[in-house]
Amino acid sequence: MKTEYIDVNETRKNLVVEIPSTVVDAEIDKVSRDYSKAARIPGFRPGKVPAKIVRQRFRDQILHDVAHGLIPRAVDEALRERGVEPVDTPDIRDVVVEEGQPLKFTATFDTVPPIDPGDYTTIQVRRSPVHVDDAAVDEALARLRDRSARYEPVEDRGIQNGDSVLMDLVRTAEPREADTAEAQTDRHENVTVDIGASANPPGFDEELRGLMPASTKTFDIRYPDDYTITELAGTTVKYDVSIKAIRKRFVPPLDDEFAKDLGEFDSLDALRARVRDDLGHEATHESERELRGDLMKQLAARVQFEVPQALLDREIDRRVEEFVRRLIDQQIDPMKTNINWEDFRERQREAAAEAVRGALVLDEVARREAITVSDADVDAEINRYAERTGRTPAAVRARLEKEGGIGRLYSGLRRERAVDFLLSRVTIAET
Repeated sequence: MKTEYIDVNETRKNLVVEIPSTVVDAEIDKVSRDYSKAARIPGFRPGKVPAKIVRQRFRDQILHDVAHGLIPRAVDEALRERGVEPVDTPDIRDVVVEEGQPLKFTATFDTVPPIDPGDYTTIQVRRSPVHVDDAAVDEALARLRDRSARYEPVEDRGIQNGDSVLMDLVRTAEPREADTAEAQTDRHENVTVDIGASANPPGFDEELRGLMPASTKTFDIRYPDDYTITELAGTTVKYDVSIKAIRKRFVPPLDDEFAKDLGEFDSLDALRARVRDDLGHEATHESERELRGDLMKQLAARVQFEVPQALLDREIDRRVEEFVRRLIDQQIDPMKTNINWEDFRERQREAAAEAVRGALVLDEVARREAITVSDADVDAEINRYAERTGRTPAAVRARLEKEGGIGRLYSGLRRERAVDFLLSRVTIAET
């Protein structure tokens, strides 16, 4: 077998292969015999069809099967001889297969060039100090009060600022002067509007103030020419509202009773201490995340070659899938958004390339330092994920196996251990 190894660039390689005609003809004979055994041709008994007729009748199928059988073996043999490991399945093209002729084809694939992580001790990363001030605690307590707010019905007065109003609403948008389309009408029932909210249309709150329950009103809103929502800028919209209920929002006072109502706290001081502790844990986690992010940036900078396209596409796919999962978790249908997915993928390219470079260095560190992950480590990680998501470990494992995720889990854990190893060797500066 003849092979020619061509460097397209640092990562992209072409392997031109020529399999001798003797090997090709022997494979054709073998495949033809298999076809003869199964062929059903009028005038011939099963298994007794002459080889010449079989080759004529099933020529294209036979040659396809020959190529399908010989090419993978030839590629594997050639790559083993050269000690080359592709990052993805080679792309086979320019296939030429004929009886009595050598089988020729070109395999194109990406590889990862040798990586030198360098001296670990020369890396210096920054760790942000963990500090929780009184203002942060007060803000967190204020958010707890807001979430604990209650609404009480109001019947003896009209709408005021700060009220929450339940209404039916009909919105009619008049067409622009240059637009010949008809007016667009939207109907909404049981809509809740917080009076004074920044998201309300300009002048909307003023039109509602003073209205009593069971009252109705029709009014126009003229949107400014520089309104932030360009579709509404410079337009006039008619609103028909029917007030169904007015509710007043009451925020509980910040005292011992408020702390007790939240659960296991016997005083406001105990609640404040828990909030400070929780904020400290969050700040520690964020500091650690920034520390590891700084390390990954510096590792990525040590890789100078262009990231193999297969690895880059794989990382971009992962980021898109993660974003889609977040949308679904928020009960947002990804297919009903106005997201330009091609543009979204393109915007991930730079960050994805940096992530791939950092991961390649971690893999090399893990190889050099003999960092491994056992089956028990993977089982433990699956059990932790199952506990967090309320699923059984068997169900989590089954899904990972179906999606090919077990290997990714091994790699992820191995890289995490490589990060821990590096953090024990690098210089950490407190900022």
